[in-house]
Amino acid sequence: MHSDTLLNNLSKLMEDLIQRTSVFKALTDEQLNFRIHESSWSILECLEHLNRYGNFYIPEIRKQILNSKSTPDKNFKSGLLGGYFANSMLPKEKLNKMKTLASMNPIGSKLNHEVIDIFINQQKKILELLFLAKQVSLNKTRCSISIATWIKLKLGDIFSIVINHNLRHVVQAENVMKGQIK
Repeated sequence: MHSDTLLNNLSKLMEDLIQRTSVFKALTDEQLNFRIHESSWSILECLEHLNRYGNFYIPEIRKQILNSKSTPDKNFKSGLLGGYFANSMLPKEKLNKMKTLASMNPIGSKLNHEVIDIFINQQKKILELLFLAKQVSLNKTRCSISIATWIKLKLGDIFSIVINHNLRHVVQAENVMKGQIK
């Protein structure tokens, strides 16, 4: 895939996520903290989960872009592991459950509307990073992953993983909203 095409597609997806998430601002605290099941996440817990990952990935991506000595590639080729992770994060008709790290599991946290603002601000920072990434190689610039920092994946894959993960949980939050607003 052409590198600019990937970055532009991901930027459009980020703008869409910001728009979709802004709808949650109109909901009450009760609606935002509603859980369909006792063990499922509320809208705010879905976003808080993403905020916790954003706290890792945004500084990591920024650092690797700023430290990269590489020049932009014309094309991006997803790595085997990176491509697998990115595809596994995409939302599906019936979301496949994934185990989350305890530190990234927000269930039972006391959350309020601020979680939405933090999420939207993080998405804006990712948009900025997508723009900065046009100056480096998406293939040669590598970033650590949160679950094992010694594993480094291509920057293009990291962006796809993070953004697909965000999309997955925004869809989950929208499903919670649909479950309570008939």
